[in-house]
Amino acid sequence: MSFRRNGLSFAAVVAAATVSGSAMASTINQNTSWTIDRSTSTTKYRVVAYGDSIYAGYNGGLTSVARRAAPVVQGEYLAKTWNTDVEVIRRTKSGAKADDIYNNKIVSERSYMQDASTRVVLFEMCGNDYLQARSAFSGQSGTCDYSGLEAALSACATYTERAMQTINQYATTAKVKIVSNIYYPGFNADNVQTGCKDASTGATVNKQTKFLPLLARSNWRTCSLAEKYGFKCADSFAEMMAADYDSNGDGQIDSAAIRYKAGETESAYVTRITTTLRSTLRDSNTHFVNASTSYDYLQSDDTHPTYYGTTIGVNIFSGSGSGTGAPQFTDAQVVDGKNPEWNKSGHERMGWEGARSNPATP
Repeated sequence: MSFRRNGLSFAAVVAAATVSGSAMASTINQNTSWTIDRSTSTTKYRVVAYGDSIYAGYNGGLTSVARRAAPVVQGEYLAKTWNTDVEVIRRTKSGAKADDIYNNKIVSERSYMQDASTRVVLFEMCGNDYLQARSAFSGQSGTCDYSGLEAALSACATYTERAMQTINQYATTAKVKIVSNIYYPGFNADNVQTGCKDASTGATVNKQTKFLPLLARSNWRTCSLAEKYGFKCADSFAEMMAADYDSNGDGQIDSAAIRYKAGETESAYVTRITTTLRSTLRDSNTHFVNASTSYDYLQSDDTHPTYYGTTIGVNIFSGSGSGTGAPQFTDAQVVDGKNPEWNKSGHERMGWEGARSNPATP
């Protein structure tokens, strides 16, 4: 049994925090504020999320975004835990590369995390660096040039580290700071040969085989930097890219088995992802929650996460939108830290993963 949510025609798609899809040079601000208003509270705390079209909740258009993108999902879990109102500020730029997010969101818009009510700061970046590098690489002929892919990896690590340093400097009231690594939509689509040939072998290169180790190296570095700077690492790759049951009989749930492990070397992690457990990796369009039921975690653009519920209108000129509403789910519906939709769409899954690091008190 398979389910697709929020399927959209591929129109006006902007590059995202992933390694699949068509990279575009243009960017667009999609900044929103959504307040989760609990009837039992008049106290309000803030979650600030910086990033690109993933945290924006991009849904295929320019005049609305998903209300329940991952930061709002996480904020709703937080509101229940604290029994307070939670304002989720998303300062995002769809199509932006890591340097753009760092300079024009995290640094230039640092005032949002400097607010005394801030308790959680989230960020994600780098996907558009890889999208553009991947697009350029895919168009090559002759001898393959891998320098663009390596440059994207270097830029990702550089600006991820700078982002952590800056957030540590300015988010002085935050109880927790979280970075999300990146998943790999288009995993199945990339299982094709390139038009260029490797200089050593003289043969064409399988895109998936080339890109997966690059992504693994990137995700290891993101989570390793998180350890260094006191951040939590939300492992979106693990939550999006493997099943929630033991498909290979090794005694481990697949999605848990591929998670980043603190203290593991980069080489060991890359080997585990690309060789040891590679057979358990699955395209996010078919995320199996058990052996017989799967959900579609990607919209029809094969890039952006699916989402549950409604949207927030965004002004096409200012790029801003806001709103207030009661929690989507009652306290009684959240059982063992999971709402009824927690594993049925991409954004719900990413938001639940982030919520695993929510502080117990404000």
